[in-house]
Amino acid sequence: MVRYNPDFPVSKPLQNEDTREFWSHLQETKKLHFQRCKHCQSYMHPPRPVCYKCHKFDMEWVPSSGKGTIYSYVVYHRSTFPRFEVPYEVILVELEEGVRIVSNMIDCDPDEIYIGMPVEVVVDQVSEEVALPKFKRRDT
Repeated sequence: MVRYNPDFPVSKPLQNEDTREFWSHLQETKKLHFQRCKHCQSYMHPPRPVCYKCHKFDMEWVPSSGKGTIYSYVVYHRSTFPRFEVPYEVILVELEEGVRIVSNMIDCDPDEIYIGMPVEVVVDQVSEEVALPKFKRRDT
């Protein structure tokens, strides 16, 4: 479970023209959205201007179920960024849509995490301008 050190400010995620809508949807709707190709229906993350499968430029933003499983994870025992208190975990979640996203857990200690663990997204409003997708355990 990520705990924040209050002595350090919240950093905004880096945004560009491809990722801006991802962060806007999260902040405004409090739901996870992914790009989907209108031609081949492939989901994409991270966002990009062209479909990696059919190479078309016609993308749309669609809401995610927010459900997935932990594909991989790592536990940090030495801080790589002073905002996070150690130990903390970084997880790689494979969502039902087939995309993978890097995040953190909000409801369990690092030693409780396991590969294949069912999880669901929770939007963590870490500041007035910053909402982040985090995950919690999910009953199967």
